[in-house]
Amino acid sequence: MAGIYPFNAIRPRNEIANQVAALPYDVYSRKEAKEYVQGKPLSFLNIDRPETAFDDSFDMYSEQAYKSALSAFEEMKNRGIFFKEEKECYYLYELTMNGRVQTGIVACASIDDYINGVIKKHENTREEKEIDRINHVYTMKAQTGPIFLAYRKNDYLKKMIETVKEDKAECEFVSEDGIRHRVFKIDATERIAGIKDAFENIENIYIADGHHRAASAVKVGIRMREEGCEGNEYEKFLSILFSSDELMIMPYNRVVKDLNGLSKEEFFDAISEKFDCEEVETSYMPVSKGTFGLYIENKWYKLTYNGKVETNPVKSLDVSILQDNLLEPILGIKDPRTDKRIDFIGGIRGLAELERRAGTDMKIAFSMYPTSLDELFDVSDANMLMPPKSTWFEPKLRSGLFIHSLE
Repeated sequence: MAGIYPFNAIRPRNEIANQVAALPYDVYSRKEAKEYVQGKPLSFLNIDRPETAFDDSFDMYSEQAYKSALSAFEEMKNRGIFFKEEKECYYLYELTMNGRVQTGIVACASIDDYINGVIKKHENTREEKEIDRINHVYTMKAQTGPIFLAYRKNDYLKKMIETVKEDKAECEFVSEDGIRHRVFKIDATERIAGIKDAFENIENIYIADGHHRAASAVKVGIRMREEGCEGNEYEKFLSILFSSDELMIMPYNRVVKDLNGLSKEEFFDAISEKFDCEEVETSYMPVSKGTFGLYIENKWYKLTYNGKVETNPVKSLDVSILQDNLLEPILGIKDPRTDKRIDFIGGIRGLAELERRAGTDMKIAFSMYPTSLDELFDVSDANMLMPPKSTWFEPKLRSGLFIHSLE
């Protein structure tokens, strides 16, 4: 049974929220982040990626970097860019992308629910990425990037969301990428109680995106608990919860640097043992499970897996089929988390980006059929983990619209 709580959010003033809201810190390279914040002094990316204020020799993981983030945040609060709600509230955060609408409940989840498995994960995390966000959150004593959670459809919550959205939005803007963002505040006592009760009757919540942010928030909470810090806000972490029937997963495509010493002919001979291969005239995006697009030397091919599909919820994933039957045995990619010969490209970038990479710093590209929400739930419910880079969610939640103070 999930504990999902209202909180006193720190928020930007509604009239400048569009200038503050920023994509998650980890979708940018260091160079991209520094270029993006130029001329955008209010962008929250200045706080999420404080190294952007320094030259390229600056250690982005230094204590000074995190103190710089805190200083920038305090300065923006002092200027009145941010304010703190006087009352604990829930919020609705609606995103509309290409006509598709998804609406999440902004709240705080329990670190104990994460520890005890009520909140389920499906990915491993990398220690170095955790350490960065641990230092960021602990120094700022605030969680700035929400964790993207999913729950199975709930009739009460669906009806409540529809009712709240009949009112005028508190905040509304369209971001640079054309996505419409709307925020509604839920402060009525009976609605707050109804949301709490509804989640207490939901057995499990699932991390859709933000595994590193979640793990880091939990570790900061445990640290502050052990230090005997005042209050209990550190026992919770900032989340936005979406009904699974509103979500869409895009493919997470792959590019590889070389053919592992094979000629093109040898490579095609090797893959023919497990895949049927046919050349196609145009770029190929798979339309069903068990099919893959392959791009090499300016040509596209359709691969169809012809081997045995296992019932294991992880092994049956398309990302596992490609990894276990092609990337590892033929191309020598044993650990895709650490191997520098492979890179991953979110489906939002399109097939043209695969073609560009395969024609520049990479040799070969694979377009994937997206993992489904049901597959994500099955893996999580089995307490198993997906291969890295199995899911790409769009649209991305913006940072800076809701901040959870730990003090």
